[in-house]
Amino acid sequence: MKVSQSISRQISAWFLVPLGFPTLFKLPFPSHRSLHFGTGPARWLFACLLVCSQADVQADAVDFAHDVVPILRQHCAECHTKDASLGAFSMNNREAMLRGGESGEVLIAGDAANSRLIELVRSTDEGDQMPPEGPRLTADEIAILTSWVNEGAKWEAGFSFAPAAYVVPLRPRTPELPPAKPGESPNPLDRIVNAYFKSHQTQWPAEIDDATFARRVTLDLTGLLPTAEQLQQVSDPSVPQQERRDALIDSLLNDRVAYADHWISFWNDLLRNDYSGTGFIDGGRLQITDWLYDALASNLPYDQFVRQLIAPPNPESEGFIRGIRWRGNVNASQVREIQFSQNVSQVFLGINMKCASCHDSFIDEWTLEQAYGLAAVYSERPLEIHRCDKPTGKQAAAAWIFPELGSIDPAAAQPERLKQLADLVVHPDNGRVTRTIVNRLWHRLMGRGIVHPVDAMSSPPFDADLLDYLASDLAANDYDLKQTLRQIVRSRIYQSQTLVESHEPSAAPADFVFQGPTAKRLTAEQFIDAIWQTTQTAPAAIAAGGKKAPTPNPIAQQRGTGTAARAALLNSDLLMRALGRPSREQVVTTRPADLSTLQAIDLTNGSEMSNLLKGGAQSLAKQEASAETLIDSFFLACLSRQPTAAEKKLALDLLEVAGPADVPGPTGIEDLLWAVYMHPEFQLIR
Repeated sequence: MKVSQSISRQISAWFLVPLGFPTLFKLPFPSHRSLHFGTGPARWLFACLLVCSQADVQADAVDFAHDVVPILRQHCAECHTKDASLGAFSMNNREAMLRGGESGEVLIAGDAANSRLIELVRSTDEGDQMPPEGPRLTADEIAILTSWVNEGAKWEAGFSFAPAAYVVPLRPRTPELPPAKPGESPNPLDRIVNAYFKSHQTQWPAEIDDATFARRVTLDLTGLLPTAEQLQQVSDPSVPQQERRDALIDSLLNDRVAYADHWISFWNDLLRNDYSGTGFIDGGRLQITDWLYDALASNLPYDQFVRQLIAPPNPESEGFIRGIRWRGNVNASQVREIQFSQNVSQVFLGINMKCASCHDSFIDEWTLEQAYGLAAVYSERPLEIHRCDKPTGKQAAAAWIFPELGSIDPAAAQPERLKQLADLVVHPDNGRVTRTIVNRLWHRLMGRGIVHPVDAMSSPPFDADLLDYLASDLAANDYDLKQTLRQIVRSRIYQSQTLVESHEPSAAPADFVFQGPTAKRLTAEQFIDAIWQTTQTAPAAIAAGGKKAPTPNPIAQQRGTGTAARAALLNSDLLMRALGRPSREQVVTTRPADLSTLQAIDLTNGSEMSNLLKGGAQSLAKQEASAETLIDSFFLACLSRQPTAAEKKLALDLLEVAGPADVPGPTGIEDLLWAVYMHPEFQLIR
């Protein structure tokens, strides 16, 4: 069958109209609530496919490649193939077409009479027909599509309208390591990175000196600046460099309190755990702080960590799956059961279920039914599926999103369903959970994820071997997260100079070429801790006698260590919030990498910052140290190095002293604090 060239030109012209601008179609713009098969642009595809009528069709079976593909490519490809799927309907392959769009089935193989696709291309209703405007499909084209559908909608094996897409692996994989060569780092991560650099014609970044390494690794593992003693030990020339660096790494990871004090911020963000705020007044939210701190301090294996969060053995860890009970009426996608579905998927699997909580996702493969199936695992009541906040009349049944790993008994009691889900999430064949967490740790230490953004685990990694090695190594080491951290920070690539770029990388994932670690901003908690540490003004935590803590945070009240408090354990204040500490009403997997205008204003003019530095200056003034001694020790504490001659001269001017032996007063010291704390070298981990 051949289509008239003039008709072909007319139909081609129709497809030049940029779909998505509703004024061109005299249709209202579809909102997330109204976009469905009956009224939205999903119709555009079906009309383009099916303008079905009577036509002369040869008795021979329809040839998919020569008869059907040209019609689909000419009339439908712009809106429903490759990355486009208006109305959630994709024609990239047969499976996608049979899966249908927002309103369900569109093409029923073997039954053109009941296929919505054919109905729309036949329609003469201006609000229903496909295409909505412009030349319609010819009778011959409709007849070809009708015959093709009736013959079973056969598809050429391996054919797709989309380019070969990245297939997200589910099961774990242990890659074969490149051979270790003389003179090259034997670290497994470095061997993989070395092969990557060679294939991308990328040069290794230069190695960092001992002091820079000490500042970076101490901030990364414990959130604190290195002490003078640590700087001296890591620079001891009598000990081989790798040996003394490894010793520092081990001492940091073995400091259970400092490690837990620091990493609780990372997990508080991820698990929506905070000490005050929405939901706590009326019992609509529960802390998991005690459980979380103990889990970090004891280095609870990650598989057990996940199990105890999904299927809590006691009330201490149930706050995560309970989510927040919002006051008043809320959208159906924010009830507690749906929060459970969204949070478990995002935190442990790197899957965005938020879009699929309202309708079939526009951005990936997840469906409304899958989101509700996972929500029903937690639900203790019948859970009706809502599409765009409107009830559908269908009840959700508890189900796991990767049935190839196993299933959940929807008839089981809720505690048993949660146990079954926990088993499936940490199933040895679920490589997704290990890939997700090691990717988060790599991002935290290196400034950018192997898969980036870190919640888009359906995206290709810049190096699959690197991601899979870290994931398999975590499982092989009994899910010891400290071992993964140790593996990364011991590598040559971690101990390399950072890129100049110190903000969120701009390159799209597909165009990104890894060149080394990226500089990171201090978190709000690290920034506050660093000021307290370098001015010796940290508020006292619980004394051994059990005195009242300076915060209602229960961990700070119960630790009883006698050590100084850490910002991560205190309630958030205006300065911490301005510096990026989130409210934690939603899962936060990455904080903003760029300095905002509000942050710049609060750092330079905010009363909280001003009071912090005024108190710090008074504390340092009480030491009555000479100006030179103060400058040298302060630079070492803040920047892990001595000041240059030019810096020392400027510092002496700020201190307003006649000579380096004079003792400065609080006013001059405060000026010095402002100058150093506002310097990028202080605020960045490089």
